[in-house]
Amino acid sequence: MNAIVALCHFCELHGPRTLFCTEVLHAPLPQGAGSGDGPGRGEPAEEEEGGIQMSGRVRAHSPAEAASAESSSPGPKKSDMCEGCRSLAAGHPGYISHDKETSIKYVSHQHPNHPQLFSIVRQACVRSLSCEDSLARGFQRWYSVIAIMMDRIYLINSWPFLLGKIRGIIDELQGKALKVFEAEQFGCPQRAQRMNTAFTPFLHQRNGNAARSLTSLTNDDSLWACLHTSFAWLLKACGSRLTEKLLEGAPTEDTLVQMEQLADLEEESESWGNSEAEEEEKAPVLPEGAEGRELTKCPADSSLLSDCGNWQPRKLSVFKSLRHMRQVLGAPSFRTLAWHVLMGNQVIWKSRDADLVHSAFEVLRTMLPVGCVRVIPYSSQYEEAYRCNFLGLGPHVQIPPHVLASEFAVVVEVHTAARSSLHPAGCEDEQSLSKHEFVVTSGSAVATDRAGPTILSKVEAALTNQNLSVDVVDQCLVCLKEEWMNKVKVLFKFTKVDSRPKEDTQKLLSILGASEEDNVKLLKFWMTGLSKTYKSHLMSTVRSPMASEPRS
Repeated sequence: MNAIVALCHFCELHGPRTLFCTEVLHAPLPQGAGSGDGPGRGEPAEEEEGGIQMSGRVRAHSPAEAASAESSSPGPKKSDMCEGCRSLAAGHPGYISHDKETSIKYVSHQHPNHPQLFSIVRQACVRSLSCEDSLARGFQRWYSVIAIMMDRIYLINSWPFLLGKIRGIIDELQGKALKVFEAEQFGCPQRAQRMNTAFTPFLHQRNGNAARSLTSLTNDDSLWACLHTSFAWLLKACGSRLTEKLLEGAPTEDTLVQMEQLADLEEESESWGNSEAEEEEKAPVLPEGAEGRELTKCPADSSLLSDCGNWQPRKLSVFKSLRHMRQVLGAPSFRTLAWHVLMGNQVIWKSRDADLVHSAFEVLRTMLPVGCVRVIPYSSQYEEAYRCNFLGLGPHVQIPPHVLASEFAVVVEVHTAARSSLHPAGCEDEQSLSKHEFVVTSGSAVATDRAGPTILSKVEAALTNQNLSVDVVDQCLVCLKEEWMNKVKVLFKFTKVDSRPKEDTQKLLSILGASEEDNVKLLKFWMTGLSKTYKSHLMSTVRSPMASEPRS
């Protein structure tokens, strides 16, 4: 992802200025920007945060090189900058972060080194800041955080994510500045003094300086290093959350459903953001004289500027794959469990280990279309089947008797295993699972001679074929699901849209190779997982004038 994140400021002496910016470099560093991938001789080792090596160590410039760099820099000269519109001191080399995973570098300076990029950032800076008089905004300092991308579509899709993270950075900056302001007001109120000097060309004087720097307003000497960490994390996280995929042909139903779920989540996050904005509008107004702090104060225990790079790695899965689960449960128990999963019956796991239950659901859900999965990972009480078809419970949670006796539910109880029931040495991850014993029960046991749905037999054949790797089995499962989802689409259009008689439906099922009772039940359940996009497309086709014309 090619993007720049910048912090801008409206200086009352020099107008809108770029204070600090972080850009992504995929190519080698430009001349004068760094000394390579590793620290130089005598330099301390780099700190690592969230998979990114953080470093502020760049080779020092000689006086002649510094003068040459200043004359060739597209930014303003030293004489045109004051303390308020300067971030890094003269001769400061900037900050560099090395991403070991992608070999990408994140470089922070006051201005972009490339003239074209400097012009783009400069224009965005001017647009993001107004030019009102200081009295019209209550003696406040104006700052803005801007994100610039050349890919407009990517920027629009990343907007909700960027908005939330940038708001967190702003809240913390304002929280730090508010503490400094309140301490200064308590020691020496400045409103009367500033009113007397409001019409002089040097506003907000302090110790003879025409303007105060952001580090002075926040009393944080490590502010720019923390901002570099935050901006670098923001660029990496934003680039990792969305990836482009080459779709050869029409998207699968799982892809369509995932896109719809993502759109629903973003719409929900926007509604939450709007409600929070309304609450902030109702919040009490800060006292006059507060410099650049209009939003609510951030919590004291949060520190986005310093902690945003601390990524928590996910715990390793207990069940590695369907084949692994089949080895652990045994072939008969796994067949019973898989049959209930495919048919849409409620699958209940009872265990003390919530991670084990979550891992089991992550593996089992791969057998179903995305739209058919409704999970409650771990609950303190029983939930009805209409709410979820995967339910995790603690060992002491009571299940209603009618559920235990029902043929539409299966219960997997995880107990502490006795020594005689330990798993064989050939089982994967024996160390973590050998202490457990799994008991699969259902009100209606699946007969061993029962054929079951066709897809179940094909899944078992793939799992038992040791010549197929786990990755190949996963791809086989994707193909099987798409094959049966195509049959679901045909049946949906035939019965729900065209309203064909029952006799024709039976003929269609025979043609599809799904006339058996279990296959019919599976198709009806999987029909609930069709995407809204497909259903609306069919309905719009039926309602169109061309669809209503008589057939020849």
